[in-house]
Amino acid sequence: MTAARAAVEPPWTPSPQQARREAWRRARARRRSAVSLASTVVVLGLLGWLVVASPGWQRVRDTFFDPSEARTVAPEIIRAFVTNIEMFCVAEVCILALALAVAVVRVLPVPGLAPLKVLAIAYTDIARGTPTLLVVLLVGFGLPALRLSGLPTSLFWLGVVALTFSYGGYVAEVLRAGIASVHPSQWASGRSLGLSYRQTLRDVVLPQAVRRVMPPLLNDFVSLQKDTALVAVIGVVDALRTAQIDSSRDFDYTPYVVAAAGFVALTLPLARLTDYLALRAVRREQGVSG
Repeated sequence: MTAARAAVEPPWTPSPQQARREAWRRARARRRSAVSLASTVVVLGLLGWLVVASPGWQRVRDTFFDPSEARTVAPEIIRAFVTNIEMFCVAEVCILALALAVAVVRVLPVPGLAPLKVLAIAYTDIARGTPTLLVVLLVGFGLPALRLSGLPTSLFWLGVVALTFSYGGYVAEVLRAGIASVHPSQWASGRSLGLSYRQTLRDVVLPQAVRRVMPPLLNDFVSLQKDTALVAVIGVVDALRTAQIDSSRDFDYTPYVVAAAGFVALTLPLARLTDYLALRAVRREQGVSG
């Protein structure tokens, strides 16, 4: 009966009023896009003209934007970026493991874990309150000075330890906030199904918590990608350190600009992914598709 009715009834077509409304919306969208593009071009053009027309532009261009110097140092700096990428990937895994352990300890309602809870709170306060540069200096020069067996002596791994300590506090608080944002009914539902507290946390609460805090987590990792340059202060030959060495030969700061452009190129995809996930979360809350 349904198939016969579908074969008889004509396909749906919008009414003339609906067609006019859709046409008006498309025209409005085109006008807004044109205005946005024109205003952006005008503003950027004015800013560029102000910079180029400034009295000291010639000196700034020769010092920071020398094309020949950029072509000379770019291959070496790009090769050094491998160190930054490797450190970012290793530190990211270590940070997630440490932060998840700290966040879980802080939310578990177990009285016997009180000493660990105190340590977790102290760690997050110290890690978030201490500048990352100071942490890199303290770890890079302090740990080798202890001369204890088993401690890393490689500058690469000392940098990983410093970044993990510093960013672990931030990420732990993000994960703890995500766990706290899950409605208590989810805990009750898991327990009512016969799951233990650990199983409820692992299978029910954590997946929801991580999905909710994904945008701020990615923001932290965008900052981590940039802060891998801080390990240059303890002697790791990364992109920043390579740029510093190249610049010290003739006091031309173009290598720093090349290194900065490399960091921007590395962080842009992750930043756009963060924006996309945040926008998708807002649309889901508002019930908007797409």
